[in-house]
Amino acid sequence: MHATALQPASNGADWGESAVWIWKGYRCHWRVLGDPKAPAMVLLHGFGASSSHWRHNAAPLTKAGYRVYGLDLIGFGRSEQPGLHPHIRLDNRLWARQVAGFLEQVVQQPAVLVGNSLGGLTALTTAAFRPEWVTAVVAAPLPDPALMQPLPRRQPRRLRQLKRRTVELLCRLLPLELLVPLISRTALLRIGLQGAYSRSIRHDRELHQLIASPARRRTAARSLRAMSIGMALRPRGATAPALLERLAKHDQPKPLLLIWGRQDRFVPLLIGEKLQQQHSWLKLRILDGSGHCPHDESPEHFHQELLRWLDLNLGRTSELDAKQRA
Repeated sequence: MHATALQPASNGADWGESAVWIWKGYRCHWRVLGDPKAPAMVLLHGFGASSSHWRHNAAPLTKAGYRVYGLDLIGFGRSEQPGLHPHIRLDNRLWARQVAGFLEQVVQQPAVLVGNSLGGLTALTTAAFRPEWVTAVVAAPLPDPALMQPLPRRQPRRLRQLKRRTVELLCRLLPLELLVPLISRTALLRIGLQGAYSRSIRHDRELHQLIASPARRRTAARSLRAMSIGMALRPRGATAPALLERLAKHDQPKPLLLIWGRQDRFVPLLIGEKLQQQHSWLKLRILDGSGHCPHDESPEHFHQELLRWLDLNLGRTSELDAKQRA
């Protein structure tokens, strides 16, 4: 583990102390802020983002009494961006193993996992397969096409082979080496980002930069191709419906909170409401005026719902709440 010489900051995209951790030969970038003796919370970013996207959250959550970590998942942010590998699939199972390794080797204690979008799916996957390292899971929101149309429990072998070949062919034919740099350097990026927000982000240069920088790395296109294939070819057991079933079968299922922006255009609120009906043990909180990134668009409301739920489920009162009640 090799620390970099960055001045610790409590807010902004470069929050916390920054470091690099080597896992399975991959360089993984991470951040930390807060009292080393405080309970741990790990923030997991969404697709195309990084630990920098928690720019409005780290400091308030630290003040609430947590030691806050941010991890760049493999393929994103400042972490390594690998390409296709014959023995490794770049999907939520790999990211969950990365998170579990991070908890074991760096954090060295179980933690609350808070994830935005893809980070929420990764948090759920980690809790399903390595529950001993997770105290609670928060997904804001929980994305997965299988939540709309679950995969059959077993597909014929020929159909699986045909699907694999078709997906690999299509992803290899896509000119990502041209498309990714083009999108990252033009107004197309801002247009795409705007779809994730309810409010206007036209003048949010920091947001634009933290998304654009990783996409401009020369290895970004190959990594996007690898994760596109990996996520498309996941087995049923790696999809959200199966992971929820697995988590529910644990002797003591980890507390699970879904936080959904009412104006989410990427993953409609209808999915969250359906999940709440199907699984009475999980909780759903809805944030009005928020889109797909409620932690970044409505941070104060997000913290309020998150901390209140954690207080109820972990049996502790945050320092922030204690001050507000005094």
